[in-house]
Amino acid sequence: MDALSDVLRLVRLEGGVFLRAEFTAPWCIRSQVAASDCAPLLTDVDRLILYHYVVEGRCAFVVSGQPPMEIGPGDAVIFPRNDPHVMGSDISLEPIDSHSILKPSSSGNLAYINHGGGGAMTRIVCGFLGYRRVEGNPLIDALPPVLHLDTRESSAAAWIQSSFQFAADETAMGRAGTDSVLAKISELLFVEAIRRYIDALPEAEKGWLAGCKDPFVARALAELHTAVGELWTLDRLARQVGLSRSALCNRFTALVGEPPMRYLTQWRLHVAAQRLRSTRSPLICIAQEVGFETEEAFNRAFKRRYGKPPATWRNHLTGQSAAMM
Repeated sequence: MDALSDVLRLVRLEGGVFLRAEFTAPWCIRSQVAASDCAPLLTDVDRLILYHYVVEGRCAFVVSGQPPMEIGPGDAVIFPRNDPHVMGSDISLEPIDSHSILKPSSSGNLAYINHGGGGAMTRIVCGFLGYRRVEGNPLIDALPPVLHLDTRESSAAAWIQSSFQFAADETAMGRAGTDSVLAKISELLFVEAIRRYIDALPEAEKGWLAGCKDPFVARALAELHTAVGELWTLDRLARQVGLSRSALCNRFTALVGEPPMRYLTQWRLHVAAQRLRSTRSPLICIAQEVGFETEEAFNRAFKRRYGKPPATWRNHLTGQSAAMM
């Protein structure tokens, strides 16, 4: 398993299409979606990744601190950290809050927007991916505020367009298994956008995603992620990827921002946190599964990273979940 796939697996994404929108010029809206806006399609998530896919027409959008962009049919824009944004036929207009024009469907499943001044039409399908935030996952923080996916420039155009239409129809009908179908479609779109972003990174780029592009660092990341519980040493890892000990350490640190063994420790703790959240496995089993030889060593490392011993951290999560019910 490559590192990107492993990180995505532990993010535990869920989601789907939640509205269709038809705008007529002139129009301008301000948008940021909360997890509660996606109920009842979301369960037990506290973070959102938002996306818009343009079916017809054109519009502009801007995220604070970023240059404005214009998108048209076949374009998808993804907001990995759900940053607030303004979009419209003319983003110099005073925006209105998207919540004020959102209407529930007659079936109660797929919400919709029909708004504007009667001019040129823009049709958009909007969706989300939800996840529970646990510190230590390198992917979301490594992504820019906006990912632009132009499906017209690749063979992916047909399946993305048909997938969006299928997802919207599934949501509207509320068929059994719809949630699983929508989650997979949304995840495929997200993964495709990330892969395109990695492919387009300049050679001088630094960071975890740049590491996934470098053949030696990517191999090292894959080895560590595939066998997180192994008793890794820098010498053993260097032999696996075909570099000297010092060359691997220098290359890995320059790209990822920390040495391989420190990265491994942080990733082990992240995997452990996900196990604590999603299972009732004994602490010693989780500790050994992620590569700690003793429960005491696991407790010390986990407390340094998350501020609480693993048992206390798990009990706190259990109490939070009970309070939400």
